[in-house]
Amino acid sequence: MPHPLVSVLRRCAQLRPACAALLLALVTLAPPAWSQARVVQTPYKNPKALVDVYLDDPAKLAGALNWVRGVMNPLTEAPYSMVPEDIPVIVLMHGTEIVTLARKNEERYRDVVQRMRYYAEMGVKFRVCGLSMRDYDYTPADLYDFVEVAPSALTELMYWQNQGYALIPAVVMDKKFSIDDIR
Repeated sequence: MPHPLVSVLRRCAQLRPACAALLLALVTLAPPAWSQARVVQTPYKNPKALVDVYLDDPAKLAGALNWVRGVMNPLTEAPYSMVPEDIPVIVLMHGTEIVTLARKNEERYRDVVQRMRYYAEMGVKFRVCGLSMRDYDYTPADLYDFVEVAPSALTELMYWQNQGYALIPAVVMDKKFSIDDIR
């Protein structure tokens, strides 16, 4: 789509070259009317999310929980204003982050446990792989009361995807730059 002033510029160039030069300067200095991004409101319906958390470092769990935030916050806020209980979200954990679910590690992982509790109170389900739990020598009695133990992460992934849940891998990269450094 041409800039709105292009047709004016062409007409002016035919009549007065000096006027055309002035308009050309204005066109190049002023940002075009369509230079701003458009905000869209996608009509989300029946969202179901399965957040797959498999981390190499339990300290990355705080970053992984941002994926849950990215689902819950936009859908519970205007213009969608969905009720949290109507947004089925399952967080399936089967990597090193399992240690954050052990009550004996409460002091060390207090902040992420509080965030998980907050989301659990909103209706988010936190499931741990039973195979991985046993690899870490934990039992269900060792874990917090908001945690559900599934037989296997892989069978859970298959099952919930077959139920129509969108798989969201919680990718957490090592941060090399601050936002201010790369903005």
